[in-house]
Amino acid sequence: MIRQIVALRHVAFEDLGTFADVAAARGIAIVYREAGIDALPRTLAEDTALAVLGGPIGAYEEDRYPFLLDELRLIDAALAAGRPVLGICLGAQLLARALGARVYPGKAKEIGFAPVTLTPAGEKSCLGQLAASGNVVLHWHGDTFDLPAGTERLAETPITPNQAFSRGPGVLGLQFHPELRAAELERWLIGHTAELSAVGIDPRDLRRDAALHGARLEAAARAMMAAWFDGLGIPERAATPASAAARA
Repeated sequence: MIRQIVALRHVAFEDLGTFADVAAARGIAIVYREAGIDALPRTLAEDTALAVLGGPIGAYEEDRYPFLLDELRLIDAALAAGRPVLGICLGAQLLARALGARVYPGKAKEIGFAPVTLTPAGEKSCLGQLAASGNVVLHWHGDTFDLPAGTERLAETPITPNQAFSRGPGVLGLQFHPELRAAELERWLIGHTAELSAVGIDPRDLRRDAALHGARLEAAARAMMAAWFDGLGIPERAATPASAAARA
């Protein structure tokens, strides 16, 4: 049974967001490791999953950011041991690379709230829960990857054909960001202000779209992650009498 998630974090504001709420409801602790600062374990315990989060660097830039090799080694070890692995944005790119796929600059930056198109496999997967948000998610990336061998493509957009993939129930890569809490968007706008200016995106537009889509996306993302945990056989904790009374 999974009791904790080791989450590799590259920038402070790109955390597990709403996914952490779902983990807490299942009694799963989140242990963050700061990329490039904290030492990473060589292996993960049997009760531990791995999450690799987003960040504004390339998954292929180990010459500039050598710690990426440590992350790849840990991903390799987790995959070899059969541990659940979740990759988001940069994390999905690193996961794809660990699975032998090429990661490279995409045709254009994809930033903002917009839908993904689910493949038939995606509709049957945990991503099917995103229908509650009209499949609208937050995109924030410039790189992309080839679909790793032995995986299923779950989602696509016209700019980025490989938006999500899975390998069995325990390995999930998401190029987009369903985990965002809309109330925390300002942290992203501040942290990525140079990038937004460079591509001519007005932060006021992102605020407007977050107000429009945020609540539905949060609910859909929680349902999506709950479905992923269900697929891993991780149940919600039974409510105690005190907690049940508090909700009544």
